[in-house]
Parts: sequence; structure tokens; C-alpha cells
Amino acid sequence: MSTTQRKTTDVSEKQARQTAEAARESEWARPSFGKELFLGRFRLDLIDPPPAAPPRPDFLDRLEEFLRSGVDGARIEREARIPDEVFQGLARLGAFGMKIDEEFGGLGLSNLHYCKALTMTGSVSASVAALLSAHQSIGVPQPLKLFGTEAQKRAFLPRLAAGEVSAFLLTEPDVGSDPARLGTVAEPVEGGFRLNGVKLWATNGTVATLLVVMARVPEKGITAFVVEGDAPGITVERRNAFLGLRGLENSVTRFHDVFVPAENVIGGLGKGLRIALTTLNTGRLSLPAMCVGAGKRALAIAREWSADRVQWGRPVGDHEAVAKKIAFIAATTYAMESMLDLCCRIADDHRNDIRIEAALVKLFASEMAWLVADELIQIRGGRGYETAESLDARGERAAEAEQILRDLRINRIFEGSTEIMHLLIAREAVDAHLSVAGDIIDPDADLARKARAGARAGAFYARWLPTLTVGSGQNPSAYGEFGPLAHHLRWVERTSRRLARSTFYAMSRWQGRMERKQAFLGRIVDIGAELFAMAAVVSRAHAERDDRPAGRELADLFCRQSRLRAEAHLAALWDNTDALDAKAAERVLGGRYAFLEEGVIHPPADKPWVAAWEPGASTAEDVRRRIPPPSG
Repeated sequence: MSTTQRKTTDVSEKQARQTAEAARESEWARPSFGKELFLGRFRLDLIDPPPAAPPRPDFLDRLEEFLRSGVDGARIEREARIPDEVFQGLARLGAFGMKIDEEFGGLGLSNLHYCKALTMTGSVSASVAALLSAHQSIGVPQPLKLFGTEAQKRAFLPRLAAGEVSAFLLTEPDVGSDPARLGTVAEPVEGGFRLNGVKLWATNGTVATLLVVMARVPEKGITAFVVEGDAPGITVERRNAFLGLRGLENSVTRFHDVFVPAENVIGGLGKGLRIALTTLNTGRLSLPAMCVGAGKRALAIAREWSADRVQWGRPVGDHEAVAKKIAFIAATTYAMESMLDLCCRIADDHRNDIRIEAALVKLFASEMAWLVADELIQIRGGRGYETAESLDARGERAAEAEQILRDLRINRIFEGSTEIMHLLIAREAVDAHLSVAGDIIDPDADLARKARAGARAGAFYARWLPTLTVGSGQNPSAYGEFGPLAHHLRWVERTSRRLARSTFYAMSRWQGRMERKQAFLGRIVDIGAELFAMAAVVSRAHAERDDRPAGRELADLFCRQSRLRAEAHLAALWDNTDALDAKAAERVLGGRYAFLEEGVIHPPADKPWVAAWEPGASTAEDVRRRIPPPSG
């Protein structure tokens, strides 16, 4: 093991937790529906009526025309490569500048219409949607928009709006969601910094000419830099291949004595993780946008196939076993779109803090879209498992069900895995409790700090706990303006208080051990996601009641399905096998059940699970790809 790697692995659990805690936004300057929901306060007024949508831009029409005529999703899947002419066509449209302000050459789209563009693009090619999303949701444009200097914006944003591609480089071979162990180092030198390290899974990394790189500056902490993709000392050592998103240009990138000018620091030294997390507040909305596109495509395939395919004398959609799956796909797609549109409108409105809501919709959509795709394959049977290319070759419609499943799977990992999202959202959900009572359970707090915390906690809970006993959800006439959907909102209100009581009881019971109760916290968050989804669909259906009366039917269906899932989670909070599961896992890891692995042939264990890397110049061939600029 190299010295660099040893330094990054010698990080205690406490140090890792402190690094993450220091990076999170601790202030709540604006109201948050999600924060209030987890506190048992159903603030429907924060999301309903939803902010008005901005006018639909002509760009969406031009993008649709280009996608229909200029992007062959089947070819991208077959060749595992986005053609140069697709990059060039997107550049001419201005698609690489969708989120860049007009003064810097971009389109300045709202979050709502940016996500509409990604939904549409993803329905043709998820790889192209991922290219555009990684470029401007987490790549150079968004961090510079939020934290960049005027000089940085004028230097880099026009280039990106014109079609240059950017990438975000945080993950390393041995560092995923635990940034405290970051091994890439930016050493101060005259005029700037000398960058050394290796980055893994850099989406767009093989084609990007501008990079956001997270590196550790000695004595200052993790810092964000804009780095020229063709700077001397950068080698793109590999293009990685994946289960889905086969056109994705994703790299292993090595930095060896790469000079970065001091003026390329984004937001100040030691601010890198906070920049990354803040960028993701709205950046995470791009993944649900692609999940919505997949849901819409799955619904169309399921509807047409189930009406056309006849078995046992009836269309398969008439059989209850299939009908339930179709209903799930329709209701869930409606919910994903409702949540996403609501989050985008709130983000564009700037009145509310959306960090919890954006995380909830990312979590919910990535999990539910995967189930939607799985149900689609089951509806299609053997044809669902068959590739679109194979179907087409024998004269059948090329429905890409198995590709949808493969392309969607990464969304449960991208930009925060489901497990990390559970912990991130749970941390925000208990923020009010930790703010008043954190020192009580902090082993490093002295008696004076604990005493002050006890006084604060006593005052807070004396005011808060009584509010969890009675609420508008117990009034049979509450939310009457929502008509037949009102009873769902009353249930959400009652359940939000029940959820808050469960959280309080758990903190009282486990105190400092609460952070290790990850299964419990995951259920708390999943319940909150269902409650947010129900509120979003009811709000949407009510707002569209005159234009789309059928929306009420979908909203009612979704709420009934959602309530069953939430009730199951609520029951499992206290009746589960969590402790037994943890013990069983400990025994598995200790080899007690290794006999279960006998009777099959395992491949040779001749390589490590995580490849070691050594600092120094690259010995690999550079596989970077450069796209010729568009003509005309």
C-alpha cells in the first residue's frame, strides 16, 4: 500500500463523521416543507398552491425535433458510443448551456424546463441525458453559478455554453461516500497548486475539457478547483464499461504534477465539500427527471402490449395479475412527475429551502422507477428479457424494456446511493433535535454543556410534544377544498405527527446509538418520502382538476398504494429482524456460514477488490476523446 493510500485509510469513524458534518449546510434561512414534515408539522401552505410554471421555451420544440431526427438511441446502445454529430448537434442547439445564464451565452432555463428537457432526452437515450446532466447539474456550470467569481464565470461559462463538456471528479479508487479519506492532494506552489492523485468514475471524463476536481489542500481541507482537461500531467487511463448507460463516457483519470492556477479555486480553500453538497441540492433533480422519462416510456409499452397481446381468450391487461402491475406503473409515474415538477417549481421560486425535498424525490424516484421497469419486464414476459435489437431482427417492435431496467439501475447509486440518501435525509430530519439536545448524547461534551443542552431540550420539548397529539387531520372537514382527495391529506397530517413521535421515542431510547440504527432511519425516511409524494400528487391533481380531471383518479390510486407501503414501514419500525440481521451478517463475515459457498466453482481470487494505486506519472495509454467543434 502506498503512503498516499495509507494516509487516506487511517481515518477514524469520528473523523469521517466530523468531515461530513462540517460540510453540510447548518442554517435554515428559508422554510422547508420536508423539515416541517419530519417534525410532525404538515405545512401544506408551503407547497400548495404550487408556484406558477414559467412559459414553455421554444428550445424544447427544437430539442424534440433534433432527438427525433438526429439521435439514434439503438445505435448508441449497440456501439456503446455517442457519435460526434450528436455532440455537435446538441452544441448547436445550446443544450450544453441549458443551465447557464444568458449573459454567459447559455439558455438560462428554469429548473422545471431543464428537467423536462432531460426527461425527453432520456426517453431516446439515457446515455445522452446522463451526458447533459453530469455536464451541468454537477459539472463546472452549477458550482460556478453558485460560488464562482465573476472572472471565473466569464472565463469558463461561455466555453461550456458553446459545447465544451465538463465533468465532476470526487470519487477515488478507495474513496466513495466517505470524503474524509480523500487522497488527491493539491500542494501550494508559486502561483497556484500542484495536483496529484487518481479519480475514478468521472462521468464525461473521457470527453471533458473542463473539470471540477476535489482535492485536499494541506492544512486547509478539501477544495474545489476548475482544471483544464488538457493540462500537462493529466492522463485518462481508462474508459469504464457498465451494466447500462453503455454510451457513457466515464473515466479513470490520473493527475501527476498538474499545475492549477490559484484563480481556479472555487469558493475558497477548504470549501469543496460544502460546494459539492450545495450543488447537489438542485443537481439531484436531474436523476428523477430521467426516472420520469423511463416511467412514461414503460407505461406506453405496457399499455400498448397489454391491450394487443391475447392470452386465454382475453387481452393480458384484462387479467388481474397484470392489471395490478399496469396500475402500479401508471400511479407511480404520475407521482414521480408530480414530485419532480413541484420540486422544480419550488427551486425556481426561491422562497423555500428544497434540500430535503430534492433528496426525497431523488430517493423515491430512483427506487420506484427500478420497480416500474421490473414490472414492465414481467408484463412483457420473455420479450421483456429480450433485447430490442433481437426483437427487431425477427420482425417485432423493438421495445427496449431490458435496456430501461439496466439504464435505471445506476440511479440508486449515482449522486448518493439509497443507503447514503437515507442517512443524509435522516440527519436533516433530526436536525432540530440535535440542535437542542445534541450535547446530551455527545460523549465529548462536558457536564456544563450537557446541563445547558438539557435546559434547552426541556424548553423545546415542552412546546413541541403537545403539538403532536392533535391536529387538523382529525377534523373530518379539514382540507375540504380538495374534494374526494381530502381524506388522503388528513391521513398525511396524522401520519406526519405519528412519524415525529416515533423519531422522538427512538432518540430517547437509543440516544447516541441512534446513528447506528440505519434500518430504522431508512424506514423513517421512506415514510417521509411517501408522505411528500402523496401531498405532491394531491396538490397537482387539485391544480389540474379542470384541465385534467383524470388526474384525480391517478392521485387517489397512488395515495391508496402509498398508504399501504407507509403503513408497512410504520409497523416495521418496531417489529423487525434488524438485530438478528446484524448478528447474521457478523457471522457471515466471520466465516461461520462459509459452508453455503461450497458446491460451486469460484473464479481465482488473484486480484484485490480495490486496486491499489501509486502516485507518479501514468504508464497507461491516454484514451481521452476530443469532439470536433460544430461547423457553422
